Amino acid sequence: MRRYFGVAALVALLATGSAFGQTVTKPVVPGVTNFSRLESTIACAGATTPAGVAELKKLGYRTVINLRQASEPGADVEAEEAAAKAAGVKYVHLPVNGASPDPAMVDQFLAAVGDPANQPVFVHCASGQRASAFWMIKRLVVDGWDAEKAGTEAAALGLTSPALKTFALNYAASHKK
Repeated sequence: MRRYFGVAALVALLATGSAFGQTVTKPVVPGVTNFSRLESTIACAGATTPAGVAELKKLGYRTVINLRQASEPGADVEAEEAAAKAAGVKYVHLPVNGASPDPAMVDQFLAAVGDPANQPVFVHCASGQRASAFWMIKRLVVDGWDAEKAGTEAAALGLTSPALKTFALNYAASHKK
């Protein structure tokens, strides 16, 4: 009986570790709001200044994917792109409307994050909501994670928007491999 409980406890511990995915760390990065590093190949965040792009280069990021629309308050797409060019960082702008995301932007996002030449990748929007929702889609569609595991990780990255979570789940359901 004692042995049974020991085995059951070990199984529960192992299942818990795999249920939550990668560990999210949140170091402070000057010029970057809500920075969340997930693993060696990805980080998600909110608003990022041109000076923040230089900091990302110092941290080893090779590509910046900006999900902000140029019309958003505080967004300076041109200055951010110029900062990326000056720092020698690839810049990808995929303008996503948070209230009505375009699935075509997700397709482009998945291609960009899936290209080993772009890694490590830094993805951001204004608050981190769209960035974490798009990463959740990657986990569901590309990595084959279940919704609970991907949702838990996305929440750790900062996803709190029910609408964006629903978009992610719907996109994944219609794009399962």
